[in-house]
Amino acid sequence: MATQMVTRTSEERALENAMEFELALEFVRVVEEAAIASAHTMGQGDRHKADQVATEAMRHTMEKLPMRGTIVIGEGERDEAPMLYIGEQVGAGWKDGASLPQVDIAVDPLEGTNLCATGSPGAITVLAASEHGGLLHAPDCYMEKLVVGPSCKNVVDLDAPVKDNLKGIARALSRDVADLVVVVLDRPRHEKLIDDIRSAGARIRLISDGDLSAGIAAAVIGTGVHAVMGTGGAPEGVITAAAMRCLNGEIFARLIIDKPQLEERIKKMGITDKKKVYTARDLAPGNHIIFAATGVTEGALMKGVRFFGEGTRTSSIVMTRKSGKVRFVESIHLAKRPDVKVRFA
Repeated sequence: MATQMVTRTSEERALENAMEFELALEFVRVVEEAAIASAHTMGQGDRHKADQVATEAMRHTMEKLPMRGTIVIGEGERDEAPMLYIGEQVGAGWKDGASLPQVDIAVDPLEGTNLCATGSPGAITVLAASEHGGLLHAPDCYMEKLVVGPSCKNVVDLDAPVKDNLKGIARALSRDVADLVVVVLDRPRHEKLIDDIRSAGARIRLISDGDLSAGIAAAVIGTGVHAVMGTGGAPEGVITAAAMRCLNGEIFARLIIDKPQLEERIKKMGITDKKKVYTARDLAPGNHIIFAATGVTEGALMKGVRFFGEGTRTSSIVMTRKSGKVRFVESIHLAKRPDVKVRFA
């Protein structure tokens, strides 16, 4: 028994080293390459092209990583997406048979395709990863969401009236409701939610796309965002949950199952309670979670990709849950010329 305990501990330590220290910075490279590729299309009005080049760059870079990765949230099913489809195997370990960590990966190659196409703020490339089984295989449907930071996770309830949640957030942050900023996707379905927030006296920041990056901002002090409310994509909810596990924030969420085909889909996925309220731990239960993102256009946490005469500059964030590290990474990608010079700031 003692030998088995030592063996398990040794395996756990090896997995932790691989996930939290080796793969974390490798995943930064993945989101950086995707961001650079999509930034070349910024403002050209072609959201499909922006997403396509980001996906291709992300997939190409992943293929070289020392892992046996499986896409659990991606661009769709295999017959809909040529790459980064659900179930696709990525990483060098599958080809050479090496004993490398088995990793589940959730990707959004370009969150905010419209933002990139129009040159608007907030577009990012993003992924989350964990040990096998550490991310919920969420169906591609809508999800009710309430995202808050560490100070507020015990004072809100997804089913509580909006005014009560805002009062709870205000008390937890020692401020007035009128001081709060709530991010809401600008959609017709949110008309009542917007009215309720305004009636309660809080301020609203309406966004056209990108509730994932807004959720991250809600869990970081100093961004000016105190909560995210409304419905958005379930896959994005899982990736947000991974970030919340690293930032000690919280997401409360419930799948919106309003079509017969979705009923069948969740049954096949093993989801039996369609009214269940999920937390970050439910959506991203893994112990070894990595979250990585790079700004494509300017945002609250990351600057956009900047091209200059001698290279490219990117701004990224990478978080690891087990080690409790949040890194902000500024990278200069030099042009491959012998006379290239690096300039500070």
